Formats: sequence, structure tokens, C-alpha cells
Amino acid sequence: MERAGARTADVTAMRAAGRVPGQPEWSGQSESGQADAAARGEHTHGGPDGGPGGGVPDGSDDAVPDIPARRLGVPPPRKPMQRTSVRGQVLDALRAALVGGELAPGEVYSAPALGERFGVSATPVREAMQQLALEGAVEVVPNRGFRVTRRGARELGELAEVRALIEVPVMLRLARSVPAEAWARLRPLAEATVAAAACADLARYAEADRAFHGALLGLSGNQQLVQVADDLHRRSQWPLVMGPVAGRRADLVADAAEHMALLDALVARDLSVVQSLVREHFTGGDV
Repeated sequence: MERAGARTADVTAMRAAGRVPGQPEWSGQSESGQADAAARGEHTHGGPDGGPGGGVPDGSDDAVPDIPARRLGVPPPRKPMQRTSVRGQVLDALRAALVGGELAPGEVYSAPALGERFGVSATPVREAMQQLALEGAVEVVPNRGFRVTRRGARELGELAEVRALIEVPVMLRLARSVPAEAWARLRPLAEATVAAAACADLARYAEADRAFHGALLGLSGNQQLVQVADDLHRRSQWPLVMGPVAGRRADLVADAAEHMALLDALVARDLSVVQSLVREHFTGGDV
């Protein structure tokens, strides 16, 4: 009985010390060391991977046990996948082809055929086309591919009206508050639209035009506004059923000239001219 009572007392003491009979002890720190650390209010992390001493007092919530990822079941890091960059490049190429009229409105294009054209598989083409479908540039044709949307003058006029409702009030507010030097820094963007217009390069002009308008609205500090306006702007750039691209050069040159005039008016804080130019820019069928 005395021997059994002593054994029971030993087990009780072991449990109080945080040990269970039959379970191996940590090799890094003695029980007395753990007890001393606990008395000081420190947490210790140790074990076979911790090296001699094992326990590292942290005393803060930021301390994390140094446990190898393989023990946690976490796979080793892999090289970044490249599909996103390929998809982005294909998306840019498709947008340029749409704006430039290389992909004709009403025509159906298959992902494998376009993939062969761009030297990629059909998968990134499908992914890019799905994005263009969300933007309203194409529509899905089951078992065939994607049809380029026919966009008429009425739809483009509606887009221009919505853009004007959003952008005109913002531009007038910015014209009263933004200093002249901030507007002057945007001149290279306006000059880029002039250069693209002179070459009648629709795809290049479309990118330069959106960059200029995005920079203007970006001075508002409202990124949601910039994103919404950019989406509307992009939708307005898909081509009408039209003749040769070169026939639009005069329209592009006039549009680019309005960018330069608008900057001059903003620098001078001529609010009446700013309002007139911005409204005319949209009413005249901004590209």
C-alpha cells in the first residue's frame, strides 16, 4: 500500500509538472528550467529542431516557434506561374486588334485560331476573351468562339453621355483646386496623343488617350472614380463599322488638339473654357 501510494504521488507530481508517464521529455531544456521560465511569465519553444537549450523566451505575441515548413505540411515555394503574364499580353494584343479594326465587328473568331496567330495555346486566349466579354467587346458563341460586338453610333453616344456626367463635374472641381504645376506635368501625356494621332495609329492613340484622361482624373485621389471612368472609356473605343482607318486621322488630330487646349485652360484656371472644352470633347464623339 505504501509503495502504491508513493507511485500515485509520483504520477500526480509528474502531471502537475506538465509530463505524462511514458512520454519522452524534450531534450533541449530541463523541467526545472521550464518551471523557472513559467514562473517568470515567459513562453519557451524548444525541441529537437531548436538546438541546444531549445527554448527561446519570447515574452511577446509576435514570437513564432521555429518549426520547419515540412513539419507543418506546407509545400516548398514554387516559381511564379507565367500564365497571368501571357494572358495579359494576349489581352493587350486583342484590344489593339479590336481598336485598330483587325478583328471585324460581327465576325466570329475561335480561340485556337487566335492562339496560332499569337503563338500561344488556346487557353490564355480564352481567358483574355472572357475578360473582353465582360467589357462588352465580344460575345461568347457556344462551340464556335467569340463574336466581335457591333457597336453603333447610338451606343457610343450613350457611353459619351455617361462619361460626361461623371467627368465634367470632377474636372470643373479640379480646375478650381489643382495648382498649375500639377497640370503642366501632364503635358507629355497630351503630346503622346498628338504624336499617335499624326500617325493615325488607332491602337496607340487609344492607349495614350486613356492614359491622359486617367491622369487627369487621378488628381482627384478617387481610385474608384478612375476605374469606373476607364472602363467606360475603354468601352467607347471599340470601332464602328467603318471604312479605312486612315480616314479617321482628322478626327484623331482634332481630338488630340483638344487635350492640349484643355491643359492650357487648366493651367490658366479659365473655368469657362475648361467647361466648354470638356463638354465638346464628349459631345464630339471622343475616341
